[in-house]
Amino acid sequence: MRILSIGEILWDVIHDREFLGGAPLNFSVAAHRLGNFVALLSAVGLDRRGSSAIEAMARLGLSTDFVQTVCNMRTTGAAVVTTDKAGNATFKIDRPAAFDAVELNDALIARFSQLNLDWVYFGTLAHALDQGEQRLIRLLSALPAARCFYDVNLRDTHWSLALVQRLSKLASIIKLNGTEAEVLFHLTFSSEPFSLERFCAYWSSTYDVDTICITLGADGCAVYNNDRLQRFRGFSVVIADTVGAGDAFAAGFLHAHGLGWTMESQAMFANALGAIVASRRGATPPWTVDECLQLCCMSATDKV
Repeated sequence: MRILSIGEILWDVIHDREFLGGAPLNFSVAAHRLGNFVALLSAVGLDRRGSSAIEAMARLGLSTDFVQTVCNMRTTGAAVVTTDKAGNATFKIDRPAAFDAVELNDALIARFSQLNLDWVYFGTLAHALDQGEQRLIRLLSALPAARCFYDVNLRDTHWSLALVQRLSKLASIIKLNGTEAEVLFHLTFSSEPFSLERFCAYWSSTYDVDTICITLGADGCAVYNNDRLQRFRGFSVVIADTVGAGDAFAAGFLHAHGLGWTMESQAMFANALGAIVASRRGATPPWTVDECLQLCCMSATDKV
């Protein structure tokens, strides 16, 4: 597959260590490692973190052709990450950052038009400011053949229900976690008890979304497709931290989807990749495709 990933590059600051991150970058690393062509549109600042990000991307084998360096006093994005006892992460992100200053001109749009892209991946954070959403819409209008994967990733103070609704209208596939689904449900149906199936049915029909993936941590995931909600069990691992696990899940799911695998195989592969990343420190730890396939095979054997 040929994928354009749009959004933030930032450093996850965890205690006294920094890890290169940002959902679009994390997704891009995983999708590239799975053998797909990936172009990442983002920006870094003219600072130490910016140069370190470019160097780290090169080590990860990820192209920096569409990563801009901005010189307008915008610093490279950073997120201070705190985790609870279960390894679940919360983020404090300063805005505006360098990734908010991406320049999209006619020449760049023409280059993307020539890439024969199959998918455009985007999240919420980089489009929470007006210019980010406007850039996305302008770019998508020039790529009518590409389908969209929307990875919701709600970050406190950096989203609104109206924004999520508008972005949802652009997507063929949406991925979010169980907590995010519940938050959006209660904002939509304030007086009803939460129902994941009710949420998915409403969101899919209202925003014309083909597939909705809901990650459920240790419980695996649920996938809504063709008016049916299916649940797929997860994998038991010792959690190091969950940063990047959902992004890896998204890459695994889209990769398997592009290969035309069954829904069960798509979900199992995505769950395996997310579990492996969650068992290791940082958002883009080392892993191999064989590890994911072996974990899937072990699960299949367990069923017999």
